[in-house]
Amino acid sequence: MKNPDPRLHPFRDSIQDVAATHRLPDTPQTRAPAYRLAFNDPDFMTREELRPVRLQLELLKPQMIMDERGIESTVVLFGGARIPDPVNKASAKTPMLADLSRYYEEARQFARAITERSLQSYGRELVICTGGGPGVMEAGNRGAAEAGGQSIGLNIVLPHEQAPNQYVTPDLSFNFHYFAIRKMHFLMRARAICIFPGGFGTLDEMFESMTLIQTGRMKPVPFLLFGRDFWEKLIDWNMLAEAGTISADDLKLFKFVETAEEALNAIDTWEAR
Repeated sequence: MKNPDPRLHPFRDSIQDVAATHRLPDTPQTRAPAYRLAFNDPDFMTREELRPVRLQLELLKPQMIMDERGIESTVVLFGGARIPDPVNKASAKTPMLADLSRYYEEARQFARAITERSLQSYGRELVICTGGGPGVMEAGNRGAAEAGGQSIGLNIVLPHEQAPNQYVTPDLSFNFHYFAIRKMHFLMRARAICIFPGGFGTLDEMFESMTLIQTGRMKPVPFLLFGRDFWEKLIDWNMLAEAGTISADDLKLFKFVETAEEALNAIDTWEAR
């Protein structure tokens, strides 16, 4: 963020220096890659040795923008990109996906209700945060937009390009190269985590978040799994406790819900464990 007071910022602005390079004489020296300003040289910035710098920049950019927007807390929605809007469920690739489309609508209604609460703090608290893509993510951003609020989309560069859904607030639509930094931003401001049915990506996000809470690396927050039937078919939670690979108390870290209304009630009555 540029300092508007020149007395506190006496040195030339980096943007001015970049502009100045375009006015230089066109010579072999000025065309040489070595002459480019380091921070304005894509070939240099993408070198293997610069990975630590890129990691830091990817952490800093969303952090600074969200700080400037005054965003203090979020409600995170994780869920499958392939879950369709119920209006389009006839085009679902499997009957189960068509059935799971009801969670698109629950995510949409939940995000709308949370955003109505967020607006009471002028959009500083409880801002909906999704992965920015289609499916459940789209539903979350859509519900927030319908409530007249802002929402965050944390997209990721994938081999098959995933564009941000149309409902993400444009100024809060971020793109990541590093999965690890993206997941940090999901959790840094999270006041509740909601997991909807999904695939490998959703499972990865769910278990990392759950492990951070289980191990005390993150403060407990309401942790809601939408769709008991889906999650109990997928994971034998009680078997893990019976086998002793987790403790019985770990089963209290999360709660199953079915609807947006249940989720809101669970958040309001949640007791930290």
